[in-house]
Amino acid sequence: MSADLLKTPLHALHLELGARMVPFAGYDMPVNYPGGIIAEHKQCRESAALFDVSHMGQVRLVGDDAARALETLVPVDVLGLAVGQQRYALFTDASGGILDDLMVTRREADLLLVVNAGCKDADIRHLVTHIGHRCQVVPLPERALLALQGPRAAEALAHLNPAVSKLVFMTGGAFKLAGADCYVTRSGYTGEDGFEISVPAEAAVALARALINLPEVKPAGLGARDTLRLEAGLCLYGHDIDTRTSPVQAGLTWAIQKVRRPGGERAGHYPGAAAIEGQLAHGVTHKRVGLMALERVPVREGSKLVDAKGHKLGTVTSGTIAPTINQPIAMAYLSAEHAIAKHEVYAEVRGQQVPMRVTPMPFVPHRYFRG
Repeated sequence: MSADLLKTPLHALHLELGARMVPFAGYDMPVNYPGGIIAEHKQCRESAALFDVSHMGQVRLVGDDAARALETLVPVDVLGLAVGQQRYALFTDASGGILDDLMVTRREADLLLVVNAGCKDADIRHLVTHIGHRCQVVPLPERALLALQGPRAAEALAHLNPAVSKLVFMTGGAFKLAGADCYVTRSGYTGEDGFEISVPAEAAVALARALINLPEVKPAGLGARDTLRLEAGLCLYGHDIDTRTSPVQAGLTWAIQKVRRPGGERAGHYPGAAAIEGQLAHGVTHKRVGLMALERVPVREGSKLVDAKGHKLGTVTSGTIAPTINQPIAMAYLSAEHAIAKHEVYAEVRGQQVPMRVTPMPFVPHRYFRG
């Protein structure tokens, strides 16, 4: 089976480091290294962890019309981005569902998009089909992507280039790291301070080795990446968001800037705008919420949520025992009248009803560096 899987430029290094490999989004990826998921999770919360995220898609949009063109596909203010500024965005479909979530950074000569691994082929087709006549859509398979995350990430990366310290959360710039021309953004998927580093594929192993040789850095795999993002209350595409969920249901309306909302100067004119604007005005029947179990029973994705009488209220989309707070946590969609802080519902787990409390997210406070 692994013969059919794609490999990132760091694949041989993962094997050398003793990683346990699993198939993920068509790639053979490290789920954890010999120390285990909990140790890698704590490493990221306490020091710095290095993740290989080269399976993600990197795409350039080139041309004077690129930002205006991209706004026809996302409900987000792209035109207002300053050079070096990054923003979270969503591709929506005609019914207001989410095709993918992505990061967009305006650079001097282009827009850099980072899209999810499982969606990247469809996303590139979507871009080419809808805006390929207005700007160049240039996939970047020749580049790897590393994520260095944790409270000591800035200190670690500064060993390779002290200038990276000038970046603040959701900004980016070009830097030389371990001899390679990299593009670095101060962002990530863990709730911690950290960086995502776009690096030429042929230089990725040397950069990864330079980082894991630093005393504050250790490698981490997909297992810790998932527990970290869930503690941070961040959505995983295909689980917590998909074409059946809208940005309003998913609680992602903060990503729709005022200028793109009704009354804003560039309101609408993206797929599903009418549906999303209707939900902004009138509300939704189901909403994404955080849940904390009141008993120490792990509640996993797919678990049904019910009221005290057993009536179905919703479904768990992600769940784990959170290593930082040592409590079972979950994300779920609940009917709106139950999606209220401190409200109690029950998860059905192997024939028993586990009480859970609606809890504000993030479960663990974000520690982004805003300067």
